[in-house]
Amino acid sequence: MPRSCSTGIDKSQAVGAAFISVPGTKKYPQFKQICYATRMITRHKLFVLITLIFSLSTPSFAADPRTPENGYLVNAARLPEMIAIHREHRVMKDETLIEVARVARIGFEAIKNANPELDVWLPPPDSPVLLPYATLLPGAPKAGIVVNLAEFKLYYLWTENGRLRVKYYPVGIGIDGADSPEGRYQVDKKIRDPRWAVPPSIRKERPELGRVVNPGPDNPLGNYWLGLTKKGYGIHGTNEPYGVGRRVSHGCLRMYPEDIEDLFGRVALGTPVRIIYQPIKVGVRKSALFVEAHPDFLQRFDDPAAEARRLIGDLGWQEPLNETALIETISAARGLPYMVGRPSDNSRWTFRSASTAKQ
Repeated sequence: MPRSCSTGIDKSQAVGAAFISVPGTKKYPQFKQICYATRMITRHKLFVLITLIFSLSTPSFAADPRTPENGYLVNAARLPEMIAIHREHRVMKDETLIEVARVARIGFEAIKNANPELDVWLPPPDSPVLLPYATLLPGAPKAGIVVNLAEFKLYYLWTENGRLRVKYYPVGIGIDGADSPEGRYQVDKKIRDPRWAVPPSIRKERPELGRVVNPGPDNPLGNYWLGLTKKGYGIHGTNEPYGVGRRVSHGCLRMYPEDIEDLFGRVALGTPVRIIYQPIKVGVRKSALFVEAHPDFLQRFDDPAAEARRLIGDLGWQEPLNETALIETISAARGLPYMVGRPSDNSRWTFRSASTAKQ
């Protein structure tokens, strides 16, 4: 029985998942989160209006997860591509970055790493906050779900009208010692209003919990469960959204309530799921080469710059490479795509077949 998620108590649904334990709740107890949510209801209208203004002033390909396009067209060459554009938000009085992330539907680590100069809990009012929507696909695009643990992000790719499209969502992942399992799986269960069969290991941590938590606002699974062929693990909602984009679970993948509802409606049984750990990504946009680096919290890469060069070689890049920009991007590890090369004559560059790219 996995430590992260457990089945076998409620056999009618056989759902297990991670108990939520958000870092920082001692300093910011749960009642304050309720106050945050109350204030966010008022701010949400203003934030949506600002986002709409940006959306109307930019091309349709420059969308973010809140816009009606519901995805991004991927280039026909099937190369790892940069999608979306960043946006900016101005901090309001008494607003924290975790509140901004929640309204913007960005993960906590993503907004923190993108804005290292700002205090997460006490950013100065009217400070600009970069909303890091732009991202590189983790490898050559292929239909299905890809979860990149290193960036706390889930990508869903599907074919629509003969064209491949993609949408991404922030996710919360497993804590140290209860890591989310890497590998290739499939979606084998779809359950609305799941019951949570509390694993014995979690009941030991939280003796006040019963054996089963019924559907409702106290259920850590939220309203939707996508079970994986990895027994006891799945993708689900949450009743504590401030944990999205952090290492907070016992192995399952949690999403914002509105995001899991959207994904649940799109995904079919049998959808392939690939869970990877890839802190360094490379990709293209308009013939320019980009690198995106995230903190290597599992410390797997002694030389991340060498890993970036390897991925660039796999991509087939044969044009000049800005080594200074590459090293600075790797060192900063802000989770933002930075341009590190472009064709010397501003023409389109040639590349090996995308089938040679590492999957």
